[in-house]
Amino acid sequence: MQERQGLIVYIYQLKNAKSLRKFGHVHYISRKLKYVVLYCNRDEISYIKNKIQRLPFVKDVVESYLPFVKNEFENSKSKKEKEEFDYRIGL
Repeated sequence: MQERQGLIVYIYQLKNAKSLRKFGHVHYISRKLKYVVLYCNRDEISYIKNKIQRLPFVKDVVESYLPFVKNEFENSKSKKEKEEFDYRIGL
């Protein structure tokens, strides 16, 4: 399975948002803030980012840091421990 990463592409006008489909999977288009969330393969991210930045309707391109964020939590309590804690409080 290919690892994917998101790109946030800020654009000047929304009518050009559909033309970004050829670079990857368009996941979300914000009409109010004028940005597009685009997913592509992680090994091609630098090449695609450079290609998108050259387009005349693009303000900025930012990589998503979600793949690099640690999502394993320490000291997480089980459901049973949470229930016992709630009973001690007097709820």
